[in-house]
Amino acid sequence: MAENKSNAKDKETAERISKSLDKEAMYGGHVDLKLYHIPDESIEVKKMTDLDSIIKSSLTNVGISADGNAGGNFLMYNNKVSHRSSAQEGLEIMSVKEAREKYDWLEDYWWKLVSPEADKYTARSYMEDSDGYFIRVLPGTKITSPVQSCLMIGSEEALQTVHNIIIVEEGAELEVVTGCLTHDGVQRALHIGVSEMYVKKNGKLTFSMIHDWDESVEVRPRTGIRIEEGGLMTNNYVCLKPAKSIQTNPSAYLEGEGATAYFNTIAVAHPDSVLDMGSRVFLNASHTKTEIISRTITIGGEVISRGDIIGNAPEVYGHLECNGLVLNENGSQKAIPALEAHAMDVEMTHEAAIGRIARDQVEYLMTRGLDENEATSLIVRGFLSAGIEGIPEILKEDIDDIIKKTADAS
Repeated sequence: MAENKSNAKDKETAERISKSLDKEAMYGGHVDLKLYHIPDESIEVKKMTDLDSIIKSSLTNVGISADGNAGGNFLMYNNKVSHRSSAQEGLEIMSVKEAREKYDWLEDYWWKLVSPEADKYTARSYMEDSDGYFIRVLPGTKITSPVQSCLMIGSEEALQTVHNIIIVEEGAELEVVTGCLTHDGVQRALHIGVSEMYVKKNGKLTFSMIHDWDESVEVRPRTGIRIEEGGLMTNNYVCLKPAKSIQTNPSAYLEGEGATAYFNTIAVAHPDSVLDMGSRVFLNASHTKTEIISRTITIGGEVISRGDIIGNAPEVYGHLECNGLVLNENGSQKAIPALEAHAMDVEMTHEAAIGRIARDQVEYLMTRGLDENEATSLIVRGFLSAGIEGIPEILKEDIDDIIKKTADAS
C-alpha cells in the first residue's frame, strides 16, 4: 500500500512539473527543445588513461588531465556516465543515480536548491531523470588534490541533460575543476546542467568551471548553492571559447553566520554569440559576506552581466563589480547590477564600467618595446586577471593561451 501511494505521488509530481515544459526562462534567448534529441551514443573506460587521443587532447582545453594522477575523476559522455574514480580517502565519487540508490537521505538534497518548475530546461532535466556526478567529502576531510569532472557532448544535435550534487560535510575541504565541451565534429547541441552544492559548517569548496563549446552550441546551466555557518565557497567561471548562447545565473543562499561566497567570472563573447551571465547571493544570516566580480570582453558578440545581492540579515557585506571591454564595433556590453536590503546595518556596494582599451595605454607600452598586438595582449591579460583571486594555476595557463588569440581577433 505504501509503495502504491509513493508511485501515485511520483506520478502526480511528474504531471505537475510537465506543465513547465513550455515555460520560458526569465533570462536568455529562446531555444527550441524539439530541435535536439537524447543520443544513444556513449563510451565507457575503466581508467582515464584509456581514453583515445582525440578526447584526451580535447580535455586539456578545459583544464582536465587524463594522466590518471588527479585526486578523483568523473566523465560523462552525452547522457551516460563513462568513468568515475576516487583516489583519496574520505572522498566519494559516483553517479547521482548510484548515490540515490545507496543513500535514502539523498532525497533531502535532490531538487531542493533548484526547482524543476523554474523553466522548461529544469523541467526537461527532471522529466529525463538526468544523471550526473555525486561528489561528497566526509566530515573533517581535506582533499589535497583537485577532483576533475568532465561533461562532454559527442553527438550532433544532441540534448545533454545533467544533474550534479556536491556535498562538503562539516569541516571538510574540496576543490573541483569541471570542464564542459563538445567532441570534435559536433557543431550543434544543447547542454542543460543542473547543479546543487551544499557546503556544511566550516566547510570549504572551490569550484571552477571551464567551457569549450562549438560556436553553435546552446548552454543552459541551472545552479543552487547552500552555505552554512563559517562555510566558504569560491566559484570561478571561465568561458573564453565561442558558443552560440549561454544563460546562467546561479543562486547562493548563505544560511549560517559568517558564511562567505565569492563569484568570479571571466568571459569572451565571440561574433554572433550571446552571453547572459550573472550571480545571485542571498545574505540570510548575520556576518555573511559575498563578492561578485565579472570581467568580460566582446570581440563581436553580446554580453549581459547580471549581479544581485540581497541582504536579509543585519551586519552583512556585499560587493558587486561588473567590468566590460568592447574590442569590436559589432560587439555590445550591458551591465545590470542590483542591490536589495531588507535589514538594518548592512553594507553593500556595486560598481560597473564598460569601455575600450585606451589608445594612450597601447602607445605607452609600444614605447617600451612592445608591438601593438603584444601591448594589447598585455592590457587584456591585466584586465581579465585584475581583482580576481583564487583562480587555479591550471586555469591561468588556459587564460594566457586564449589572450593572444583574443587580442588578434579584436
